[in-house]
Amino acid sequence: MNFPDLGEFRFVRKILDGVQPLKCEPPSHRGWLSAGDDCAVFDGWLATKDLSVEKTHFRLDWSSPEQAVEKHIVSNVSDISSMGGRPRIALFGLCINKSWSEETRNRIAAAVSQGFARRGITLIGGDTVSGDVGMFSTTLLGTTDGETMLLRSGAKPGNRVFVTGTLGKSAAGLWILLNHPEEAARFPRLVEYHLSPKICEDAGAQLVKQGVHGACMDISDGLSSETNHLALSSGVSIVIDEKKLPIDPEVLEMCAYFGLSPLKFALNGGEEYQLLFATDVANSIYLVGASGKTEIHEIGIVESGCGVFFNEQFGGRINLNAQAWSHL
Repeated sequence: MNFPDLGEFRFVRKILDGVQPLKCEPPSHRGWLSAGDDCAVFDGWLATKDLSVEKTHFRLDWSSPEQAVEKHIVSNVSDISSMGGRPRIALFGLCINKSWSEETRNRIAAAVSQGFARRGITLIGGDTVSGDVGMFSTTLLGTTDGETMLLRSGAKPGNRVFVTGTLGKSAAGLWILLNHPEEAARFPRLVEYHLSPKICEDAGAQLVKQGVHGACMDISDGLSSETNHLALSSGVSIVIDEKKLPIDPEVLEMCAYFGLSPLKFALNGGEEYQLLFATDVANSIYLVGASGKTEIHEIGIVESGCGVFFNEQFGGRINLNAQAWSHL
């Protein structure tokens, strides 16, 4: 059956070109979980939704259409990963900026189609509209390989706290773009990570496979905020050790160059999409995913009590308050 020869239908056809076939594979177990975690769960399906708004989450004078779409997809996939799941099905909504050129629209359509298909995610529907700013909206469904899910509420006293990868890259890249765009070529990896982050997208599933059963969430609003979320959800206290923070080497180099504090980027920088988790599994564990080996770094410990504390490098313990980005 052919689409009518109308602009919107032709555009939708471009998005659906190459779509992955829908597999009749229901979840292996039928759990339920309401709002409050990185994903809700209904009848075994992990469900998450993220929005990306032009001039808030992406700017096409900074990034390519492909980078903007990739960043949006990663923000959704990381939520599924943080629950120990793998993404399966997507519904995609697009608000087309009325000022976008036909080339930009076509590149976005191709990036959406290819971005989901490359990950084995079936795009089953959505909506397109036009407006004064562009926006991407995805509802993503995933499943776990077994009954184990990683929840924010799973941390227990005595667990150690870990992060995947290194910290501060996205916030540092954003700082460069906002304050010294002329220096972007000096730190291309940081700028690229902010515009289109690359993560180990099956990290959570790999953790479950290695026996992790503790708490987990992705770092979208910054480490200081996410550790407070984890502590509050689990009813525990978390202590982070400054000496153990895996601040990205290029972040350290950038901060030395501009005379900045790398702690600001490591603790309060959002859009990392790395995983923060607590477990009693030994710290010799590692992840192997599509991006190859991903390092895991121990950064603290879970204790009884409440709140989050920060052991400073030269002694002393202070409260680590949440410094989340607010969209309101």
